[in-house]
Amino acid sequence: MEKRIINYRRYIDGLIDADASDWEKIAGDHLVQIGFFQHERLVHLIVTVTFAILEMLSVCMAILSFTPFMGALSLLLLILLIPYIRHYYILENEIQRMYTQYDKIAEKLAARQAGSEV
Repeated sequence: MEKRIINYRRYIDGLIDADASDWEKIAGDHLVQIGFFQHERLVHLIVTVTFAILEMLSVCMAILSFTPFMGALSLLLLILLIPYIRHYYILENEIQRMYTQYDKIAEKLAARQAGSEV
């Protein structure tokens, strides 16, 4: 998913820089893609928060009554939590950039519509 969102954002950057012509279609398609990525971001937020809660609970249990199993579980959850946080961070930042792209597309669409009305 990381490669897909980054490649898509770069593709839209290229369209904005090249001053593509069909801004209405690009804007509509971009909103659809933003929706897909927002859904992905929500799912990863839920998973990340769940793993964070499980990690906190396992650390608390390990502190209260340490057993090798609880220590291993805490370590395993921490190892899994770090990539989830990284992935969510990437999704969040890329979607924020996509919002900025949409604003630029909307400006170009408005400028084209204003130019055609004159």
